[in-house]
Amino acid sequence: MEISLNGKKLLLSSPLSLRVLQEQYCPDADVFIYNGFQTDEDLPLQDGDTVVLIRRGELPSEEQLESMMAARHTPFVHERVKKAKVGIAGLGGLGSNIAVMLARTGIGELVLADFDLVEPSNLNRQHYFISHLGQYKTQALQEQIRQINPFIQVKTHTVRLTAQNAAEIFSGCQVICEALDRPQSKAELVAAVLEGLPQAKVVAASGMAGYGSANEIETRRKLSRLYLCGDLVSEAQPGQGLMAPRVSVCAGHQANMVLRLLLGMDEP
Repeated sequence: MEISLNGKKLLLSSPLSLRVLQEQYCPDADVFIYNGFQTDEDLPLQDGDTVVLIRRGELPSEEQLESMMAARHTPFVHERVKKAKVGIAGLGGLGSNIAVMLARTGIGELVLADFDLVEPSNLNRQHYFISHLGQYKTQALQEQIRQINPFIQVKTHTVRLTAQNAAEIFSGCQVICEALDRPQSKAELVAAVLEGLPQAKVVAASGMAGYGSANEIETRRKLSRLYLCGDLVSEAQPGQGLMAPRVSVCAGHQANMVLRLLLGMDEP
């Protein structure tokens, strides 16, 4: 019988259960992940099973972490996303949350671009903490991603994105998330990427301010390589600020559309 244990093929001369496997091969392990499901039960093993056994609270090796990520995802998803390169234009409420979600998804390489510093008014919706105040957002986010998965490649560009530099910065990315604040900057970035990177897809956003129903935030395909997330109408203005719940929902739409595109699913 052949199974996968912590990312390596293992031939067993006779059927075992999870507990017996742990006692024989990983006696210090106290986390059991069986075919993507974390369990405390002593389940019988079958040919072709995938098992991850690790010790709670310890950083696993790169091979063990990769195996655990693959086990927790749908089969063959991790193999695809670990080879992907995704760009994020702007690291505010949308971009910072998108980056964290994609890091947890196991994207192999992230390209992060923003010129700004973390300041107190960011803390109501952006994925930063008090300890990050005064740091460049690129630096603060790179540190967070290192804490989530130290084996992800993160390239940072602490610059203001323009129509002139966008294509060069995001060269090689299969998908670019537009997460800028100003409508004109959004339009210029989208146009520059679609024109300058003919193989890339863009996932943009419009309309997530206030506290209206989260069900109004949707993902739409606007062009063959352009997807738009949001309700398309709720802009930040006096009396209607940007708040964490709806911003995070929109960021989730963008991150999920990135995943779908990487898996070859073109429709929202």
